[in-house]
Amino acid sequence: MSKPVVKLLLTLLLLCTIPSFLFALTGEDVIRRMDEMATFDTSVSTGSIKTTDRFGTKISTFKAWARGTSDSLIEFTSTAERGQKILRTQSSLYLFYPDAEELIRLQGAALRQSVLGSDLSYEDMTEEKNTLDSYTVVLEGSETVNGHDCHVLTLTAKKRTVAYPVQKIWVDKQTYLVWKAEYSTAQKRLLKVMEVLSTVETEGRTLPSETKIEDKMKRDSATWMTLDSLEVNVPLAANLFSLENLTW
Repeated sequence: MSKPVVKLLLTLLLLCTIPSFLFALTGEDVIRRMDEMATFDTSVSTGSIKTTDRFGTKISTFKAWARGTSDSLIEFTSTAERGQKILRTQSSLYLFYPDAEELIRLQGAALRQSVLGSDLSYEDMTEEKNTLDSYTVVLEGSETVNGHDCHVLTLTAKKRTVAYPVQKIWVDKQTYLVWKAEYSTAQKRLLKVMEVLSTVETEGRTLPSETKIEDKMKRDSATWMTLDSLEVNVPLAANLFSLENLTW
């Protein structure tokens, strides 16, 4: 037997004796993969937001564009909110109200403000896909959520400019979809719970198509966000995610 063959066999034997935990994913590995699976070069989608509370039920519709990890634009298309826009780019978020021709910038805790009176916040709708820039991660273990084997992770904010100081998330071990999330203050007071109710497959990835959000600071209130259509990796105008385009 030649020396190269003997060397190869010894190497394979050594690899077989290395404990499997040395190859286990870290919390950071899970988060990177989670962000990667939720990010496309570009995307265009339409959807609706339905909120039920003590005042009744309200439905709003929107169209959204996204590019990479941080650029997103949402324009509401329902009659009452038509023309209202949300722009997130370069870690800044702007609101535009066409009737008043008013442009507002939000940051930090203001990102937790409600969108159109729903249980959704501006952070929920425009969350950037660069989680490790803002959070440290601890992999807590595994749990099953609605029949899906999930990693359980706790994320703690590195800086005060994030909307949620603490997040606990359940990430599917196969698809890296976040099936459930709990958002809390730094003092561990529960602010909000998110749960994915149904999914859609595109480009070999699993994405949420219906999500339920409950703001724990409100009584008898819940919001469902539904994805009606989605196109990915499509051409977008170069100036789409600019302040000039926002106010046009």
